[in-house]
Amino acid sequence: MIGRLNHVAIAVPDLATASNTYSSTLGAKVSEPEDLPEHGVSVVFVELPNTKIELLHPLGDNSPIAKYLDKNTSGGMHHVCYEVEDILAARDQLVADGAKILGDGEPKIGAHGKPVLFLSPKDFCGTLVEIEQV
Repeated sequence: MIGRLNHVAIAVPDLATASNTYSSTLGAKVSEPEDLPEHGVSVVFVELPNTKIELLHPLGDNSPIAKYLDKNTSGGMHHVCYEVEDILAARDQLVADGAKILGDGEPKIGAHGKPVLFLSPKDFCGTLVEIEQV
């Protein structure tokens, strides 16, 4: 069902500082920040030869990333994102296999302009999983 690893997301307390660390210290190409109000985050993508790193920063106090940073003040890995060819078929198969889809179970448009869903970390070894249709 899953395809390639699309990205690893890291929650950060300071998006500009984190972006600078990846661009200046590590020499990576980093995108411009993008606000995603429907997800409550600001994001940048660090381009790597084989995948991406998504740096997440809260957009407002009600952001799930704000809650994450309350518990993990230095930031940390937030989720992994895998590609799927058909997100609705993947969702239906996951539900049939007993996995919990977070939210209302309907895909939302993610940072790449493609449908995404999040899966409960309780079903995936303690890791929040995002699936993205490609």
